[in-house]
Amino acid sequence: MSLPHAILTALLEKPSSGLELTRRFDKSIGYFWSATHQQIYRELGRLEREGSIRALPRQGAARGQKKEYEVLPAGRAELARWTAAGQDPKPMRDTLLLRLRAAAVVGMDGIQADLHRHLDLHRRQLAEYEEIERRDFPPERDAVEDRLRHVVLRAGIDLETFWTQWLTRTIEELDAP
Repeated sequence: MSLPHAILTALLEKPSSGLELTRRFDKSIGYFWSATHQQIYRELGRLEREGSIRALPRQGAARGQKKEYEVLPAGRAELARWTAAGQDPKPMRDTLLLRLRAAAVVGMDGIQADLHRHLDLHRRQLAEYEEIERRDFPPERDAVEDRLRHVVLRAGIDLETFWTQWLTRTIEELDAP
């Protein structure tokens, strides 16, 4: 149920066409709530049919022009309702951890190379998040909206820091004689 809320959030931040929304999604919300472009377009249609969003009137000729969407009062009310509702944390499901547990019974063939690959991926993601933090969150950006966006980014930084530290220790432990 969270994809429609992610889309409503993005559209409230800035009315967008489907294409613009998918691009923005890839660069922000998609870091912590992924969706394919097809899922986003399908959800836009559903939200429009439900009366949560609408396509803005087009300027000039319609052919070749992208539909731009905005959130309607019903969509804003749904997002506010969902934001205020409590929700329990989701249990962690991670394939790598399951594969390590399986390696304990079938052997470690291939797993160490994948641990190194994961470490590299997490290091690159951490560097990207830290660059976003340097670029987009200077100390003078202190409005509550900026602080909320920043704490979400900090969660990503902290998670990537955890994974890089954990993977480094795991690799060292498995490489030990």
